[in-house]
Amino acid sequence: MRYTRMPIEVESPEEGGGGSQNIRSNLVESSIADRSLSQLNLSIPDLKLQYTGHRGSERLRLLVVSEEPSLNSENVLITTGTAGALFIVATSLLTTQDHLLIFRPNYAINLATPRAIGCEIGYMDLTFDNGFRIDLAALEAAIKPNTRLISLTNPHNPSGQTMTRDELENVARLAKSKGSYLLVDEIYKDINFGEGLPIAATLGEHVISVGSVSKCFGIPGTRIGWLINTSDRLMDTFLAAKEQMNICGSVMDEWIAENVLSQRQPLLAATRIDIKARLDIVAAWVEKEEYLDWIQPQAGMVCILRLKTIPTGGPTAFYERLADKYGVWVAPGRWFEMDDIYFRLGYGWPDLKDLEYGLDKVSAALHE
Repeated sequence: MRYTRMPIEVESPEEGGGGSQNIRSNLVESSIADRSLSQLNLSIPDLKLQYTGHRGSERLRLLVVSEEPSLNSENVLITTGTAGALFIVATSLLTTQDHLLIFRPNYAINLATPRAIGCEIGYMDLTFDNGFRIDLAALEAAIKPNTRLISLTNPHNPSGQTMTRDELENVARLAKSKGSYLLVDEIYKDINFGEGLPIAATLGEHVISVGSVSKCFGIPGTRIGWLINTSDRLMDTFLAAKEQMNICGSVMDEWIAENVLSQRQPLLAATRIDIKARLDIVAAWVEKEEYLDWIQPQAGMVCILRLKTIPTGGPTAFYERLADKYGVWVAPGRWFEMDDIYFRLGYGWPDLKDLEYGLDKVSAALHE
């Protein structure tokens, strides 16, 4: 394994990159606003700080799949965030002899860990002009005899586009017919403005879903994620990987996640209303902003914007002007291995006043 740091993490606000101490409007964050224990009406009891069940608590695993009757607790492994789930999948399934097909742009860890492993990687580049849709024929043509894993995000990170049920099922069928595993990162699944899709892992033993409480529930500090799969053999392998990494999870983190997921529907109902209102604000702003183009997201709380007119000094000068003069941060395309004429904007994390300030100053920096 050869590790290299990811630009999205090196330059992140929590790492103090790029003068982040001067941020007035943080449009980088890709989640809803962070929640406190008091906001969730939680008070941690006198917990015994012991080893927990290695798969995660029974109650927590049941809550993760409570809305999928065909799944049960044995199909769930609790992990250290989605990052931990992705690491387990990649290191369990991929060797230097294997071929990975991955859709880009994508969440950085989905790309970084396979590169550290040193497997062969084929990139399926999703494009703005094609609405970030998957071309099934192109995918089939790219599959090799040693394609061990196909990796995608749904809803798509970072554009917020969502596959249709037919598209998801067709990709799952194709992967099975070629003897490949399918990994679906479903981190934004719980905030969807259209048709709700099943957990992808219900589509066959070769399909692996990952998710967490970080983005849609606003508690990333708990570091609780999960991995879902219906193959006993695969789940044993994934459990072995987790045990060699950290044996089990945190008693306190799992307790918090249990209590949050037990309020799943009321919390999500309020969050969906809030995020939809924020999306409407962004949509009205984009409609008036002549420098920008976008594809309106169908889920989550991030979107991809494209510079259809290049601002003074080019994209780099624009990002510097925006941060240094106005204290507004967006995520440049390079964080997602895209050209810097694209940037991701998160509209779920800042309060409404800071969101509106940020949008106004993006326009100001574009027009200078």
